[in-house]
Formats: sequence, C-alpha cells, structure tokens
Amino acid sequence: MPKYGRPEDMSDLAWLTALEEIRQLQARRDRYADAHDWDGYLSLHAPDHHSFHASLNGDNEPVVWTTAAEMIENVKHVMTHINPFTVHHSYDPEILFDTPTQARSIWAMTDGGLNKGPNGEEDWQIIHGYYYETCEKREGRWVFTTRRWQLYIAASSKGPVFPTAPLPGANAFDSADKDFGRPRPLPAA
Repeated sequence: MPKYGRPEDMSDLAWLTALEEIRQLQARRDRYADAHDWDGYLSLHAPDHHSFHASLNGDNEPVVWTTAAEMIENVKHVMTHINPFTVHHSYDPEILFDTPTQARSIWAMTDGGLNKGPNGEEDWQIIHGYYYETCEKREGRWVFTTRRWQLYIAASSKGPVFPTAPLPGANAFDSADKDFGRPRPLPAA
C-alpha cells in the first residue's frame, strides 16, 4: 500500500493538486446530478465507466451499468421520473492513490429528495450511505471509472430503512481487493 495513500514518487504538490482535483470532480458530479445537467454529468465519467447502483426495489441486488452512456440514461430516467428533486452531498473523502494517475476513494454521502411513487403519490426521503469509487487521470483530467453506491440508512415519509449489510472497516482499501468499487455479497444471516 502506498505510504499515506500516495505513491512514493508522487511529490507533495502533485499529491495535493490531485486530491483537490478529485474533490472538485465529486462536487461537480453532485451538483450536475441535482441540476439535471446530463451532458456535464456524462463528461465526468470515462466511456468505459461501470456503476453498481444500490437496489431500487429493496431486493439487495445491485443494478449494474457497464458504460457511462448506459449509466447516464438510467440515472437520467430515475432522476427525471422517479426522484426529480434532490440535493446530493458527498463529504469526508478517503482518497488513496495506486499510481499518480489512478485513485480509489470512499465518500460519505447524504441525499435528500422529493419523489413520486408509481401511482403519483408524493414521498420524501433522506438517505445516508457511501460511494466507493475509482478514477483515473486521462488526457490530463480526472474521470470516474467505477462507482458503487451503498445505501446504509434512510428515513422517508414511508418510514425508516435499516442497514442490510455491515460497512467495511479498516480493510475497505485492502490493496489485494481487486473488486474495490464492486458490490459485496451480504453475509450469511
């Protein structure tokens, strides 16, 4: 594992600059999603981006999107027809660099939203969870390459949502974990 989350050949200035560029990338992602700026949102992702989205129907099976174009069409549909009014916040990032141009991050997140149910009924929700992401610097700028969203707890006009799986602890960044950013199976009950 790189010392302090960065390769030894990455200077202090290069490391701090990359950290800030990744923070800005995440901030733009949140704002573009809430503003429904789909071209801007798409521009933050590599074409070969993979997304593993939390289950949308409560069955704990992640939704997998294998390109940025597929991801944007699905996110656009969800945020236009199901969850049209949102406020996303990502904070407390843990960012580790595998190389000067490849990084993994975990972001705590909160999302507040006003929703329309399948029959048009109004609903509100406040979600807390985590984004597990990878990004790469390509053609001089950072882009997302994978994202896994883990809904942890939520409250809504329908009631609470309780955790369905434990959070990874100190081993969340295990460098031997080739599946970082991909869904993890639920432990046996």
